[in-house]
Amino acid sequence: MSKSASKSTDASILEAADALQQAESRRTQIAPLVARLGQGNVAAAYEVQAELTSRRLAAGGRLVGRKIGLTSSAVQQQLGVNEPDFGALFVDMEVEQGGFLEAKTLIQPRIEAEIALVLERDLERRDTTMSELMRAVAFAAPALEIVDSRIQDWKISIVDTIADNGSSARFALGNSIRRLTDVDLLTCGMVMTKNGNVVSVGSGAACLGHPLQAALWLVRRLAANENGDHLRAGDVILTGALGPMVSATAGEEYEARISDLGSVKVRFA
Repeated sequence: MSKSASKSTDASILEAADALQQAESRRTQIAPLVARLGQGNVAAAYEVQAELTSRRLAAGGRLVGRKIGLTSSAVQQQLGVNEPDFGALFVDMEVEQGGFLEAKTLIQPRIEAEIALVLERDLERRDTTMSELMRAVAFAAPALEIVDSRIQDWKISIVDTIADNGSSARFALGNSIRRLTDVDLLTCGMVMTKNGNVVSVGSGAACLGHPLQAALWLVRRLAANENGDHLRAGDVILTGALGPMVSATAGEEYEARISDLGSVKVRFA
C-alpha cells in the first residue's frame, strides 16, 4: 500500500467515526458506510469501532464488557459472513432490571433476548480452552439487548454493523443468576413478550450452537488482536440472540423468560 493510500484509508476511518458519533449524539440516521470503507472491509470496520471506543474512553467512559452479534447462521448468510462480530459495552449503556428506558434517546431501537455471562477471571490467551472459559465464568443471567442502528432504515452490511459498535445501544441483566453447573445453556428455552403477548421464542442452541461457543469465539478473537485486548474479571459478555429481535416502541414493556435462568424486563417510556 502506498503512503498516499494509507493516508486515504486513515481519513476514511476517521470520517466514518465522525459520522457515526454525530448520528448518535444528534439521533439522526446516516447512509451506509460501504462507500467510505469498501464492501466487505471488515478490518476497516473494526478500526472505526476501535476509534469510537477510544474516544468514549477518553471522554470518561468505562468499559464493562462486550456483546456478540451475528450468532445466527441465517443472519450470517444474509450478510455474507461466516463468523460473528462483537462490540463494546459501557457502564452507561446498562438499564436496571425492570427500569425505564427513554425511547427518545434512541433512533430506531430493536430488542432481543440473550444469555449474559459475567467473568470472575481474566481471559487473555488466544488459545483459551473451553474448560478455561467455564472456570472463568462467575455466573450466567438472563439479559435483554436493545440494539439501535445509526444506519438509515437498518440497511446494514457487515461493515456497517461492526463499525457501528455491533449496532449496540443498551442492555439489561436480570437479577436471577446461576452457576454454569446449575443450568443447561444449550436446551434452555426463551420466550419474550411485549405487554404480555409473545413476540419472540428461541433457545440456547440458536446462539452459535451454544452460548459458550459464542463466548469462546469472543475470547479468542479479542486475544488475537494486535493491541493485546482481552476480557477481564467482572466483564459482561452478551452471548447473542436466542430468538428473533423485534422493534421496540415507546410505552411498551418487554420481558424475556429463560428456563432455568429466570426473567428480565425493561419498559420504554
